[in-house]
Amino acid sequence: MEPGNNTQISGFLLLGFSEKPELQLLIFGLFLTMYLITVCGNLLIILAVSSDSLLHTPMYFFLCNLSFVDICFTSTTIPKMLWNIQTQSKVITYEGCITQIYFLILFAVLDIFLLTVMAYDRFVAICHPLHYTVIMNHRLCGLMILVSWIMCILNSLLQSLTALRLSFCANLEIPHFFCELNQMVQLACSDTFLNNVVMYFAAILLGGGPFAGILYSYSKIVSCIRGISSAQGKYKAFSTCVSHLSVVSLFYCTVLGVYLSSAATHSSHSSAIASVMYTVVTPMLNPFIYSLRNKDIKKALKSFFVKETTKLSQH
Repeated sequence: MEPGNNTQISGFLLLGFSEKPELQLLIFGLFLTMYLITVCGNLLIILAVSSDSLLHTPMYFFLCNLSFVDICFTSTTIPKMLWNIQTQSKVITYEGCITQIYFLILFAVLDIFLLTVMAYDRFVAICHPLHYTVIMNHRLCGLMILVSWIMCILNSLLQSLTALRLSFCANLEIPHFFCELNQMVQLACSDTFLNNVVMYFAAILLGGGPFAGILYSYSKIVSCIRGISSAQGKYKAFSTCVSHLSVVSLFYCTVLGVYLSSAATHSSHSSAIASVMYTVVTPMLNPFIYSLRNKDIKKALKSFFVKETTKLSQH
């Protein structure tokens, strides 16, 4: 293969976690289980919100979008990995790799944007309760989701287009279970300065910016809660934020853990294992975090299944 001619690239090899044959069945079963739990759990959240008119509020509207994005996020990587294990193949086509990078970045950044929008929603609900319905109207909620999608699509498109300009030599092995942009850039023979600039700029702007927004929202929320005189009022106000705060902490801590572990060990294998936390585990745990503490969602699901059971019994 000639350096600088990426038209001859047929694909990459995804090395995954282990090459030991005896571990493949265990890895397949573990990831299939986590994937099914993620899809079913997030679908139940969407079902609960869409079936109960009492849950047609901004908070649950954003939660519905987060659940949909989490399903798409895990569906970008896990099915391909499961297929490769099943067929005993490690190959992903060049086009498939670029496509996976595009959607992975899209849904990862969308997760961040939605968590930021949800933080703003909690800020308005606690700090401006009397004006909540006026501020968080349907038009604004729809506009925030639309702007989030547009910005994420443009960012993902830019990242993918810069990846397309790369040329590769002999080494086409990606030490991951999915096509990760940074790993792909490291394999390139051509100049990667532009790719690194775009990656780091996007990370600071689209990762650090929303995180600063979340911190600002919660600093205002804490200030408002401290101003509430009754202990019961403080508890009630804080309890509306617990689920969201848990998801934010889980997402950002796992992402931070991936990059810190990668920087500390300089091991791609360690980075692959650590990345499972934010690509698989976090989307799987989100429905549990939101539903276990949420009486409204549990009530909506119970009501839905009772209605469906009644309909079936009548037939």
